[in-house]
Amino acid sequence: MRPFLLLALAGSLTPVLPAAELVWPGLLGPRRDGWAEHFKVPARWPNQLKKDWSVEVGTGYGTPLVAGQRVYQHARQGEDEVVWCFDLASGKQIWRKSYNNPFKVGGGGERHGKGPKSCPVMADGRLFTLSITGMIHAWDAESGSLLWRKDYREKWEKGNQPNWGVSTSPIVDGERLIVHLGNDEAGALMAFNVKSGREVWKQGEHGTSYSSPLLVEIAGVRQVVQWNHETLAGVASRTGKLLWEYPAPHRSHNQNMPTPVFHEGRILLGGENRGIKCLEPLLKDGKWSVSRLWHQRKVALDMSTAVINGDHLYGMSHFKMGQIFCLDPRDGTIRWLSEGRIGQNVAFLALNGHVAALRSNGELRIIAADPGGYRVRASYRVAPDQTWAPPVLLDRSILIKDLNRLTLWSFGS
Repeated sequence: MRPFLLLALAGSLTPVLPAAELVWPGLLGPRRDGWAEHFKVPARWPNQLKKDWSVEVGTGYGTPLVAGQRVYQHARQGEDEVVWCFDLASGKQIWRKSYNNPFKVGGGGERHGKGPKSCPVMADGRLFTLSITGMIHAWDAESGSLLWRKDYREKWEKGNQPNWGVSTSPIVDGERLIVHLGNDEAGALMAFNVKSGREVWKQGEHGTSYSSPLLVEIAGVRQVVQWNHETLAGVASRTGKLLWEYPAPHRSHNQNMPTPVFHEGRILLGGENRGIKCLEPLLKDGKWSVSRLWHQRKVALDMSTAVINGDHLYGMSHFKMGQIFCLDPRDGTIRWLSEGRIGQNVAFLALNGHVAALRSNGELRIIAADPGGYRVRASYRVAPDQTWAPPVLLDRSILIKDLNRLTLWSFGS
């Protein structure tokens, strides 16, 4: 087995240009909780949205990122993965980089394509992408120059990707880029120096999942919460020390896909056919323990991550071919359920008094964030085909990545 490849290009250790304001730096926003704090809710929702611009970027499920007046998108065109940078106001291309990355889709996953499925992340003027095959690239966000690359595809005997390709999205904490690498059977949660790509720490041997890590603080300890192939784990962000684990294995078709939700010191964990559990990690006398406070079996998360808004959880259950739900995270009580047949997936964002719900068929619903009942405030057609990538809400607009295009829609003044 050959050692992994680390490619550090000339100048990668020199400072990059000062970072622009990170409006939307990665999956589910600045805190990975889906809260769109920049969005200004209109006094009256318009009857239709205005298309400001639209560009062809290629396939993939990654969310667009926004820093200052620039938009970044990771996608695929043919056998290449492509990284784009556009002007936010006009949609004009600023730079484009690509690298060859063939991928054979695992059985049953053909309809989801060849990715990429991971969402990139940005910090301190650097853009980090994770390919469908598990390669990490660090780019200078200003120029598109490649700073460093890591290739772990031959580190594990069965490769560096789960059956349907890498879908986990990395996260940045200070000078550490944190991501779970590996395949269905073996892997590790790893941290890399953002400037050089040097491995900082490595934790565990569990296989990877399709879920993404969170950064939280519990009992005064900053930690990474990661749902891997076998467990939900809390790991010290600075050192990589395992703090606690809770068994939550991927079995057969019951896959570990949604990102857990952190709320008031508790973790809401849901997966296919397994309902939603509320877990509470506790530190007492120097020892960690995890208690299960409740288990709601009447709704079950599939691929999308639920969001908290107004002290309630909003998400999509895959039961009845898709139902949007509202749940009380204190005790697991279901407050309401939408009609069935919502679809295969819904991507959620939280905003003031509302929840934005992007269905996988290209319909955007604006739903009242109200546990008293399910009410759709507005509905818009934002794509002619599939919309699996999480959207991005800006001041008065929304970025939508559909099957092949990236489009900026405006809600008006």
